[in-house]
Amino acid sequence: MPEEGINMLQHSEILSFEEIARVARIAVKMGINKVRITGGEPLVRKGIADLVGMLAAIPGIVDLSMTTNGTLLGRYAGELKKAGLNRVNISLDTMDGTKYRMLTRGGSIIEVLTGIEAAKEAGLYPVKINCVVQHSSDEPDAKIISEYCRQNGLEARFIHQMSLTEGHFSVVEGGSGGDCSSCNRLRLTANGKILPCLFGNQEYDVRELGPERAIKMALENKPACGSVNIKGEFYNIGG
Repeated sequence: MPEEGINMLQHSEILSFEEIARVARIAVKMGINKVRITGGEPLVRKGIADLVGMLAAIPGIVDLSMTTNGTLLGRYAGELKKAGLNRVNISLDTMDGTKYRMLTRGGSIIEVLTGIEAAKEAGLYPVKINCVVQHSSDEPDAKIISEYCRQNGLEARFIHQMSLTEGHFSVVEGGSGGDCSSCNRLRLTANGKILPCLFGNQEYDVRELGPERAIKMALENKPACGSVNIKGEFYNIGG
């Protein structure tokens, strides 16, 4: 989140759970079979387990996952698993509590570590740790996180720091993201825009176009490679 804060959406601008589930049902009919709930931070949305349950009930979804900062997982992991969530990715860039508090503007690494243990106990496997690095996974914080993951049965993924406006991105170490040649993902934002690529300005509004047409247009206009995005920020389109 930027230091100056963010522009909040009006409640009426945000898709309801029913609208999200409708988009997902139509997407599944069009060939999509994996869904990830991300953010922002998805666990701050009231009743998020209800959305998980609605998505888990859709025939054809074979993998339902969530990316979270982990601070609320200690409270919700069991409920999310019961609702039908398969697995989680947890964002963690350092094991240093002071540095973590600075990077997250007040976050508690103890809450994250508690959330990781809760995810393991709930059976949200595999638990993957997303670590942002400046240049490589040989950086001190990344090496400590790598060892922590090794000792605790977690999967580490190292994501090179990206810039939407500069079009700077790279392949994820330990994961499949960042490879344009094999990308088959679409992004649905909280306010109903479908993005064929995070690093692009194309967006298709499911409320204006209807879910099927918006998805179809996003698929037809998916670029061969990402470029730049001058409209969005990672906090509002999902990072």
